[in-house]
Amino acid sequence: MEPEHNPIREGQTIPSARFHVQSDDGWSSVDARDFFRGRRVVVFALPGAFTPTCSSSHLPRYEELADRFAEAGIDEIYCLSVNDPFVMEAWGREQGTARVRLIADGNAEFTRAVGMATDKEELGFGVRSWRYAMVLDDGGVEAIFIEPHVPGDPFEVSDADNVLRAIAPNVRVTPPVTLFTRPGCPHCRRARQLLEDRGMPYDEIVLGRDAKTTSLLAITGATSVPQVFIGGRHVGGADELQAELAAA
Repeated sequence: MEPEHNPIREGQTIPSARFHVQSDDGWSSVDARDFFRGRRVVVFALPGAFTPTCSSSHLPRYEELADRFAEAGIDEIYCLSVNDPFVMEAWGREQGTARVRLIADGNAEFTRAVGMATDKEELGFGVRSWRYAMVLDDGGVEAIFIEPHVPGDPFEVSDADNVLRAIAPNVRVTPPVTLFTRPGCPHCRRARQLLEDRGMPYDEIVLGRDAKTTSLLAITGATSVPQVFIGGRHVGGADELQAELAAA
């Protein structure tokens, strides 16, 4: 279901809404206008912590591209969800998040104020945030990226790559890379070295630890390793990776 109200637009200023945050001194209430004041930030919102697309793609890619956003003049990146602070903190630990700051909008106060609340009762979630991203400069909306109003959980425009391309088209972005490997595999070592020589960060999935061979077969149609994906596209093994990089 699409957002309940008319969403905030470019050129507008974010409205007053309260975030409840925890520090060493206990709980405090902070107005969103003060929270984002005086900085240029990216805020991306998603339906829920620990949910599939949010955990596998949305949050990790912003974390991975944090340095590129800094090059583009972004002071901070925030991930917002209608969850309580304890859930967001646990999700951040599980994700190993270090660069993206997580915001709990437990009462959906900010989400409603910017017109992004959506009814997820059919999933047992209640009121949640529509998936979107926006660039704020001193609390003003410089750019906004709202997912289309189609069934399901669309994820087409609020991803880190798209937002970065829009605000800094000249910043070089390395596509996400996933590498399936097996311990002791010399061809896997060669694939890792090829990627590292090019300065391409990658997520490594080790068979026997992170996944089974049957999963690799289901995903790639192969049982040999390494198997490399670049930007969601299956490249193949070390030889195919070497040829791909040589042609780039």
